[in-house]
Amino acid sequence: MSEENQKNPAGNEDAKPPQLNVLTQYIKDFSFENPNAPASLQGGGSPSVDMQIGVATQLIQDGLHEVSLSMSINTKRDDATLFLVELVYAGLFSIENVPAESIEPILHIECTRLLFPFARRIIADATQDGGFPALPIEPIDFSAVYRARLEHAASEAGKNGNDPTQIN
Repeated sequence: MSEENQKNPAGNEDAKPPQLNVLTQYIKDFSFENPNAPASLQGGGSPSVDMQIGVATQLIQDGLHEVSLSMSINTKRDDATLFLVELVYAGLFSIENVPAESIEPILHIECTRLLFPFARRIIADATQDGGFPALPIEPIDFSAVYRARLEHAASEAGKNGNDPTQIN
């Protein structure tokens, strides 16, 4: 066996390894509201926290993708709003040498996983700067979120009489 074939078992000398590079990360949109201050800062019982998460992707050009992680958090105590946080945190990713069918899972799972710690820090800092304890957001299994999205889309397609294997 030649030395090249030992390095690349498929024998394809031109094959390049898959690459995922973060080119930049940035805040696209950010809002923190503390509508009932200072009354909301005076303590009381444990608040309820409603958090919504979304992921959007956009092809910028061949091999260049923008991934946006949206987080919306509404915190209430006794039906009174304590604070609202809305963040769209995005990144520009270069993806090369990856089969087309693998791009969407990489964008929705891996790229989002890379963005999440930075978005979590921004939200924790904002809540603390707003007079509250830093909001601890537990790690999110973006693989499970992606699978749930696919299952939901397949279920909706089935209800509408569409081919459930075609996800838009």
